[in-house]
Amino acid sequence: MDAGATLESKINRSDYKVLIVDDVMSNVLLLKILLTNEKFQVCTANGGNACIEQAKKEHPDLILLDVMMPDISGFDTAVIMKKDPELADIPIIFLTALNTPADLVHGFQVGASDFLTKPFNKEELVMRVTQQISLVAAKRIIEQQNEELKATLNNRDKMYSVIAHDLRSPMASIRMVLNLVVASTSPDLVGPELYELLDKANRESEEVHDLLDNLLKWTKSQTGRLNVVLQDLDLNDIVPGVVEIFEMIAQTKRIKLDYQAPAEPMLVNADNDMLKTVIRNFLSNAIKFSPEDSSIEILMTRDGDYAKVSVRDHGVGIAADRIDTIFHKGETTYGTGGEEGSGLGLQLCQDFARKNGGDCMVESVEGEGSTFSVLIPLKKV
Repeated sequence: MDAGATLESKINRSDYKVLIVDDVMSNVLLLKILLTNEKFQVCTANGGNACIEQAKKEHPDLILLDVMMPDISGFDTAVIMKKDPELADIPIIFLTALNTPADLVHGFQVGASDFLTKPFNKEELVMRVTQQISLVAAKRIIEQQNEELKATLNNRDKMYSVIAHDLRSPMASIRMVLNLVVASTSPDLVGPELYELLDKANRESEEVHDLLDNLLKWTKSQTGRLNVVLQDLDLNDIVPGVVEIFEMIAQTKRIKLDYQAPAEPMLVNADNDMLKTVIRNFLSNAIKFSPEDSSIEILMTRDGDYAKVSVRDHGVGIAADRIDTIFHKGETTYGTGGEEGSGLGLQLCQDFARKNGGDCMVESVEGEGSTFSVLIPLKKV
């Protein structure tokens, strides 16, 4: 049994109303009897003007519309209804003795969903009506599911926003305290085991804080509450500050951050905060997936009309089958020190880059390392 047949079998016909329109009373009575016996609700009209009035009053799910009527033809009636937003989506089956190709084409042009040629038999009538009602039912199911999905997504985004907003401030305080503790102590002072625990807690607090920050920004971006504020910036004023923030984190794995500044100003037009977020996520991931005693290069070059900021590591690399989905799959990954990543950061990076008129890209060889780059439009001279 196909999906259409399954849906038809589940439809409660008494929930659906059919408007019958014909100026010949015997035709109206015959159709009314046939459809009532099939458990459909039925209402009637005897002309084009009456059809429009009844359609607005009864809100039928389907209209059986005679073509040849004395006041307004069925074709002209359909044209009027299709221009009315209240009636435009109601499917129409034309009842007609006209069956030339030109008549059929004209009928579909004015909005026919189907035709029923006079004289018709009961089986064909029921089949065509049921088919159209099934389409109406399917459309309603899709609309209902879309509304439910929207409500679910809205509730999810609200929950994410509340979680991130309420947890970020206390997490920032915890992170700051742990940073100070780790910076002011050593294995000799507190013992190697306690120092290792403090160091692990410090690194995990950094990861949790970054995750909450990304989650809050991603939620605001998805719900349209994060505005892009474009301004002229020199990357030489932006990138070094971000690199400096990660120096202490890199030192915990004895990783060297090698910032290679360009010889000339690199003026771009971008959102300052979004740009820093992208570079910060690239650096955080590079440290996470790099082995101890390695290096990470931060480079800035020109690429046509764009400035290109690249973060190159010599870590674990990325499998070839993950390259194409790395910016939007959102899967959990683990760094060389067991650090857990949600994948949300890279989704946010691409979202922010594109909101600024640029994009993100990655080059990687598994086992050798990766280069993540963001393109930002250069300031137009």
